[in-house]
Amino acid sequence: MSISTTTDDMRPRLARADWPALADELNAHGRALTHRILTPQECRDIADLYDDVDRFRSTIDMARYRFGSGQYRYFGSPLPEPVRQLREAFYPRLLPVARDWAAKLRQPAPWPDTLAEWLDMCHAAGQTKPTPILLRYESGDWNALHRDLYGDLVFPLQVVIGLDEPGRDYTGGEFLLVEQRPRAQSRGTVTVLEQGHGLIFTTRDRPVRSARGWSASPVRHGVSLINSGRRHTLGLVFHDAA
Repeated sequence: MSISTTTDDMRPRLARADWPALADELNAHGRALTHRILTPQECRDIADLYDDVDRFRSTIDMARYRFGSGQYRYFGSPLPEPVRQLREAFYPRLLPVARDWAAKLRQPAPWPDTLAEWLDMCHAAGQTKPTPILLRYESGDWNALHRDLYGDLVFPLQVVIGLDEPGRDYTGGEFLLVEQRPRAQSRGTVTVLEQGHGLIFTTRDRPVRSARGWSASPVRHGVSLINSGRRHTLGLVFHDAA
């Protein structure tokens, strides 16, 4: 199957976003919802790749590993063109937030200016497997709270893009984010992921103000029960896997 997205098409789309406002939302809540990035046809084209098994390096049955219920597939190399473009276009937009968070937490900020340089670092450290994923949930499926780390080298933000229309193609299946706040009970948020929109969220932890300055607040994410229909999403992780 071919996909009609043209080369270098994603950067101008992301340039239209209000990145200072998205950064403020990430700083306040650990997640931020973008405008529509993909057209409905592009969403359908990417979702339809799920049955083209030769494009993927592995398939994960979530019930088998007690991750929840449902299935997802890791893309192999080379990535489909729109997936590659999205990953490359998002990385420099998220990089200032990543570096700011590292500075607040007094942690190393190893991320270079380009995704290609960062992936070279991952590969040199033995993290050579591509991590973009295509997820498929049927009625009754769900995803347990987790973090996508895959190795010692981690980028602190990732993106999920909705490929189906909530309320029409499926019901339920809200995106869940749970933050373990310092010396306090956990806080949860629920996001309905509209078709073609991206949700930027915390991969591992984020800085929150505390009496002693800044503390790392661990964050996990998941998906609530699918009540009906079928839900596809595209996941963009910016570090590769060991």
